[in-house]
Amino acid sequence: MRRVILSLGLAALLGACGSTQEERGLSGAGLGAAVGVAVGAVTGLTIVEGALIGAAAGGATGLLTDKSQVNLGDPVWKKSDKAQAGTNAETVRKIQSGLTQLGFDPGPADGKAGPKTRAAIREYQMRHQLAVDGQATDALWTHIQKRI
Repeated sequence: MRRVILSLGLAALLGACGSTQEERGLSGAGLGAAVGVAVGAVTGLTIVEGALIGAAAGGATGLLTDKSQVNLGDPVWKKSDKAQAGTNAETVRKIQSGLTQLGFDPGPADGKAGPKTRAAIREYQMRHQLAVDGQATDALWTHIQKRI
């Protein structure tokens, strides 16, 4: 019983990524499951039992707390969106225009790296044997300029 309480406590502490209730619940369940696996591996619980207990505790904690109570930052899946948001809009616009000239379809040259732009960037990167990350960077713009 003591091990179960330890698993629940550790998972509960980690159920705190994200600003919305859904993000916090999802990230809490994921983090809780990971902690539960570790706890299950070193205690009398099985790994599956630890993961299930951790996921339940972390998910519940994420759903029942708000950002002001516990905050571990944005979830991992939002970090790439932030990186895109930090990209210079003029660079994104030039990349969009360049991709269009080269026969790719990034959507309108509006300076916003949305899903269609990121898909066109990934296609360009694959076709030119570049690291495929869908990111609109100055280095990508330089690469595109050489091909226009």
